[in-house]
Amino acid sequence: MKQNIRNSILSVLLSLALSPFLARADADADLKTEAEMAFQRFQDEDSSLTNLLAGSAGYVVFPTVGKGGLIFGGGHGNGIVYEQGEASGKATLTEINIGTQVGGEAFSEVIFFKTSDALRHFKEGHFEGSATLNAMVGAEGAALNAKYREGVVVFTLPKSGLMLQASIGGQRFSFKPLPASP
Repeated sequence: MKQNIRNSILSVLLSLALSPFLARADADADLKTEAEMAFQRFQDEDSSLTNLLAGSAGYVVFPTVGKGGLIFGGGHGNGIVYEQGEASGKATLTEINIGTQVGGEAFSEVIFFKTSDALRHFKEGHFEGSATLNAMVGAEGAALNAKYREGVVVFTLPKSGLMLQASIGGQRFSFKPLPASP
């Protein structure tokens, strides 16, 4: 009887200790599923994205970026980095800005990297961007006219909300490799 109680307590403690690691694996899997669904939405909106996909060294999909502001603003989102069609890492987008702005919105964002150097630059944390300056709303045919700027092209799709903005700021990104699959 004492043995069973002790084993039960040890089992509960072990489960509690491991739960953050198990939750992280589930969260990464959920994020990957959300990224794949968001990328499909982009392709549904603009079938010419296939051309960019074929000619890119990789891309990152942020399925949901939340953004809000009242004079000071910010945004945040998590995404998945793809190289050669396979998920290779997790990316985080953080945006901070100041200026005339009010409201909140959610959108999806995909960033294509033309060269392996541009992708490496992103993964090393040396990439910053301003979505308001170089983002293009995904619409049929938009990718046909897309121009890479410093090896990068950005597309966004609105999800919800309304935000009026005339601000200065930018997006910062971080990258973390995904754990190797067994």
